[in-house]
Formats: sequence, structure tokens, C-alpha cells
Amino acid sequence: MENISRTSSGANGKTLPWFLAMAAVFLLVGLLFASPLRAGELEERVQNARVVLNQVMSIPDNGIPCDLFAKCKAVAVFPHVVKGAFILGGNFGRGIISVHNPDTGTWSPPALFTIAGGSLGFQAGIEAIDLVLLVMAQKGVDSLLKSKVKLGADIGVTAGPVGRRLEAGTDILLYSEIYSYSRSKGLFAGVSLEGATILEDQDANRALYGKEVSARDILLKGEIEPPAVAQGLINTLQRLSSPN
Repeated sequence: MENISRTSSGANGKTLPWFLAMAAVFLLVGLLFASPLRAGELEERVQNARVVLNQVMSIPDNGIPCDLFAKCKAVAVFPHVVKGAFILGGNFGRGIISVHNPDTGTWSPPALFTIAGGSLGFQAGIEAIDLVLLVMAQKGVDSLLKSKVKLGADIGVTAGPVGRRLEAGTDILLYSEIYSYSRSKGLFAGVSLEGATILEDQDANRALYGKEVSARDILLKGEIEPPAVAQGLINTLQRLSSPN
């Protein structure tokens, strides 16, 4: 009988047995969701979200259109989402969501969320991406505040357009409830997130705000003061959404 060896390419170009590649994927998942919150981690999530937004929007003529920031109802930022696969794949990350009032230009304090998803197909490898979601409809905001929401099933998500400005007359608001963008290895483009699930990170919100508080309270009620670490993120969002 022919001896068949399945392998997966590692980061150094060498090959790994398929079972080691799968083990690496599940190890990453376990480390991400089973590890306790460490000191400073929540502040890092908020600060990293601001860094990702600034870096994404500094890409010449290939960033997120400013028009979308001005008109969107909310923004979600998930820095360093880990994507891993060998036949069975998944993506896992932690980030923030802030709600926008286009009429006043104000942004809510950030609420902390996680994103997780799986896929099946011919795939191999592990990488990390920065993920930005622009929510264009109030229905999308309401869906994100459910106990959990599956993208593509509970709410529509589409790889977003790029460029400094949208073409005149583009009715972008009626096209998709959420636009998704990813950045990996310096490249920036839309990304498909069908089947990924977004969940409120209740423990993290409690730790960041120092009391029992829900994402809905943080994002919609207007009664929660943002922590000092979040002010830079809010200032960045206000700048990006302001008319130029």
C-alpha cells in the first residue's frame, strides 16, 4: 500500500504533519478563549483598535471611504484576529464596537466583543489579520446587541469598497448592512465573514468599566462615561467621520 503523508506549510517554509497543523489551530483557540484576563489587556484592546483605524486610513487611495465613516451607524474593530486551518478552519479574535450618531457626529464609549467562526474546505496555514466592520443600518446595530449574531445568516455582511471617496451617486447604504475589511501583511481588502459569530464579552466589559454593565448600556443609553483609555479611540472616530 502506498504511504501517503499529509503536510502543511509552516511560517519558515518547512512542512508540518497535518495533525500538528490542526493541533496548532486548536491550541490558538484554547489560548485565546480559555486564558484569564491579564492586567492591561483590556486597555491594549482599546488602544490597538485606535492604532488599526489610523493605520488602515493612512493607506494612500486604498483605505475605507470617508463617506462610509460619516454615514455608518457603528464600527467594530478586531485587531489581530487569528485565522488557522487545515481542512477545518476558524478565525478568533477580540475587539471593540462603538456606535455612531450620524446626525450629531458623536460616538459611544467602546463595548468589548469577541468574534469566532469556522469553515470547511481545502485550506491550510495560520495567519493574523486586522478586521474592521462598518455597520450601515440600525438593524445591524440591533442585531449585534443580541446574545450572539451570525454574520451572513442573522445579518448581511459584504466585503466593502475601498478608496478615499465613493463614486458620485453610489447608493451605498442600501447595498449591505455591514461592510467588512481586513488587513494582512500590509495588504488591505474586503473579506468574506459568512458564518462568523460576534458575541458580547461580558467579563471584559465588567472589568473595563468596573461594574456590571451590558453592551447595550454602554453603546445606546448615553449614561456610561468612557474610561480614560477610550478617549483617544473616540477622538479618532470623530476625526474619521467628520466631513473634510
